[in-house]
Amino acid sequence: MRRFELILIAIFAPVMLAGVACGQTEKNKTTVPAETPAPLQEKGKTLTYNFDQDAAGNLPAKFHDALTGKGSQGKWEIQADPTAPSGPNVLAQTSADRTKNRFPVAMSDEGSFLDLDLSVKFKPISGKVDQAAGLVWRYMDANNYYIARANAREGNVVMYKVENGVRTDLPVKGEGRTYGKKAKVPANEWSSLRIVMVGNLAEVHLNGAKLFEVEDETFKDAGKVGLWTKADSVTYFDDLSVTAK
Repeated sequence: MRRFELILIAIFAPVMLAGVACGQTEKNKTTVPAETPAPLQEKGKTLTYNFDQDAAGNLPAKFHDALTGKGSQGKWEIQADPTAPSGPNVLAQTSADRTKNRFPVAMSDEGSFLDLDLSVKFKPISGKVDQAAGLVWRYMDANNYYIARANAREGNVVMYKVENGVRTDLPVKGEGRTYGKKAKVPANEWSSLRIVMVGNLAEVHLNGAKLFEVEDETFKDAGKVGLWTKADSVTYFDDLSVTAK
């Protein structure tokens, strides 16, 4: 190879490699809409949503939906359900898109919370990939938040952080990376999921029993709260409640 060709390679190879790396970064980068701020709620303030005053077929008032990951946007809508814990209505996620890395969320825009007591009743209806129901808190945007979810197909409850769009299960305090806890999560029956978080310590409860604790420092600021599903999970929710601690 001629000397001037070697010189050209030495000059331009780093630039070409940098361009490839930059292209890969952009390709893998997922952007989400900026979140509209919500007022921080004072200690003792409670917000409760039973969805009974909302119009059928729509998102509840003061809520918006978003998507973490890939696939189609979720379809969140008020529906009547005679089995609802506080009838007549529930909030249902009814889209059955099977994309695995697909996480529809429905977020309350009414307030932000730091330390909180957050709970919901849920009923997994169907899903061949997953039958999941989750609570979201300290939500910064669709790529950054905490989430605890119960899964009827897997029979477990797991707490995660979603940071820069990447979902990571968090170690159980005193036990390590156990992928949450095994638990009975019945399909087509109502259960309750509850999170109590103060500072960096979160307690995860299912059907009135504390399953485990998690310590994590990722999200230290107040954020919105809301609901979550995965992939093709068709899930009903009722009686979402949050209290600032």
